[in-house]
Amino acid sequence: MASLEGKTVLVTAAAQGIGRASALAFLAAGARVFATDINEAALAGLPASDALVAARLDVLDGAAVAGFIAGIGPVDVLFNCAGVVHPGGILDMKDEELDFAFDLNVKSMVRTIRAVLPGMVERRAGAIINMSSVASSVKGVPNRCAYSVTKAAVIGLTKSVAADYVAHNIRCNAICPGTVESPSLQERLRAQGDYDTVRAAFIARQPIGRIGTPEEIADLAVYLAGATYTTGQAFAIDGGWVM
Repeated sequence: MASLEGKTVLVTAAAQGIGRASALAFLAAGARVFATDINEAALAGLPASDALVAARLDVLDGAAVAGFIAGIGPVDVLFNCAGVVHPGGILDMKDEELDFAFDLNVKSMVRTIRAVLPGMVERRAGAIINMSSVASSVKGVPNRCAYSVTKAAVIGLTKSVAADYVAHNIRCNAICPGTVESPSLQERLRAQGDYDTVRAAFIARQPIGRIGTPEEIADLAVYLAGATYTTGQAFAIDGGWVM
């Protein structure tokens, strides 16, 4: 695992799932971690540490994002993990669902990136990691229209930021997971009725024969935080789903 000693890392949606696993992985790699979420009760479950600060942050609130980041000082690594999954195809998708998906899945990243970039430019160093998905421009997935559209936009955002700031030694990459164990996945499985049958179907579509773990995604996030010759890439981590 890469050493991130002396680095400050900001993680959004850090209360559970991939965000939580990543906050802990960044901490284990030696970083000072700001673990943020709107779920304060879940944040309280993070382990106590002088190097880990758990704080409420609503990434839908631009003023709150700008104020929070101004208050914590220079951020070396930003991991944008917040997002939402809406089910359904284009005929099922309501305009307000698509608007909300863009707000949380894409515009929240724009807000945090805008807030950290000036400091990164000044220091001529920084790493930005955005959570996308293989359900995006990478692969067509049934019944995930709003999600896929917005996660494709995340890849476009990632490449745009990478191209604009590579000369400033700022790197921007995207992580594109397949199916990963998380509270969100559990909710979606239960919502479809027959939990065991639906879960078996999810596993059956994984060539590797199982669902991924948040810790496996977190390992990639830590790698990208320290991968100083890597930028503008969308990394599929999906058990072979799109190979």
